[in-house]
Amino acid sequence: MTALTDNPPEKPKTVQIGVSHAREETEAVREAIGGFGPAAICFVLFFMPDHLDPEKVAAEISGQMPSAAVFGCSTAGQITSVGYENDALLLIAFPRRHFRCSSALIKPLKPSSIESTANQAKVLTDRFPRTGNWKRVAFIIADGMSKQEDLLVAALNAGLGDIPVFGGSAGNGLAFNETYVLHGGVAHRNAALLLLIETDLSFGGVGFDHILPTDRQMVVTHAVPDERLVLEINGVPAAREYARYVNCAVEDLSPKVFAENPVLVRNGKSWHVRAIQQVAEDGGLWFLSAIDDGLILTLGRGTEILKTLEMGLEHCRRKTGRPDFVIGFDCYLRRLEIEQNNLVESVSRILSQNRVFGFNTYGEQHLGVHVNQTFVGVAFYPPKDEVLY
Repeated sequence: MTALTDNPPEKPKTVQIGVSHAREETEAVREAIGGFGPAAICFVLFFMPDHLDPEKVAAEISGQMPSAAVFGCSTAGQITSVGYENDALLLIAFPRRHFRCSSALIKPLKPSSIESTANQAKVLTDRFPRTGNWKRVAFIIADGMSKQEDLLVAALNAGLGDIPVFGGSAGNGLAFNETYVLHGGVAHRNAALLLLIETDLSFGGVGFDHILPTDRQMVVTHAVPDERLVLEINGVPAAREYARYVNCAVEDLSPKVFAENPVLVRNGKSWHVRAIQQVAEDGGLWFLSAIDDGLILTLGRGTEILKTLEMGLEHCRRKTGRPDFVIGFDCYLRRLEIEQNNLVESVSRILSQNRVFGFNTYGEQHLGVHVNQTFVGVAFYPPKDEVLY
């Protein structure tokens, strides 16, 4: 699916964007980098559709851009210069003039070690020489089927100190089978890519959803936390009880129902979505974030998704102007809701006008917390703008 905009905005000035819809890896990479200029590239991020082989894509990019480091992942959809797409290979080239980077592959994610992960992040920062007056931000892209993002992001937040962390979980359309992160030219499962970026551009974090809590609550009474599986809610088989709350037959539960009827947990004064992935064979519910016995779930209701998107991205704008580009990690459940309500064209226009580039995720990482059904991103500004987190 390709969404078009009436008047696409100017291209970013500080990164280069390449897109291809070719069905074969060599052709796709050649087409995507065909419009790149002569600027020396520090690293390339690529987000790919499920019809391309990730290792072949990484090898092709490395072969055609041998001086650049290459990182990427499989996705549940791409966000290109025209907005939402499903079949696009997206390349984002970060020039040496404005960016430096260092990376680490965190593997395995399961079993996980918080101490080891935090230490690995700290070592990465300590061994990455600082450039005077440049700022640092970290991107984390994790295997979206690992079920370890909550522990991973908490550990990285501890290890990276005051460096802000943003990211998303790799996807594979709506198949929910194998997802990949690309590092060192190899496609990895049960792993995460940690990318430490240093830049002379100022940047600001973005994070918002469109879900508000209702007064309807339920309690997890039997869960398998390591698997993010809830077997019982309120002492009743989980799928049956959730279906009762949302006035739906169990057999009619679907990603559409889950997207429109999310559940939330409260953390202090904040609410975070705990998205449901699918119904388990035994009548339980698979979740996309951490879950445990005794957890109180609050049924949420959606507000105007177009309005919240416009307002969220509007906050990126400053007195000195709008961002040069935004790297966006947008939950696939948000996209499902947008598609089901025939809003793809309108949303794509907003994303395009705000120069958002990224992918649809199986979960988002926002400043030390793993969340769902949320838009998370980093807005990068033209030189000489001030830093804003």
